Amino acid sequence: MNSIKKYSGIIWIALGLVVGYFNIVMMGIPKIQSGKQEDLVFAIINLFILTPIITGGLIVFGYYALKGEYSEKD
Repeated sequence: MNSIKKYSGIIWIALGLVVGYFNIVMMGIPKIQSGKQEDLVFAIINLFILTPIITGGLIVFGYYALKGEYSEKD
């Protein structure tokens, strides 16, 4: 079970990178370039508040899982 937790760390890190890419390239940049005020507000919130929190959390969680912090202590 501990090896599954360590391998899932790689999945969490990859998921964090994919979500970061998706938020920046698919959700952030096109909304900034649209020119509408409601899209601009959404893009700023998404790029500068939500993206660092989500990607940072997933990557840190994956790092700790890969490092073995969530392993059962004997």
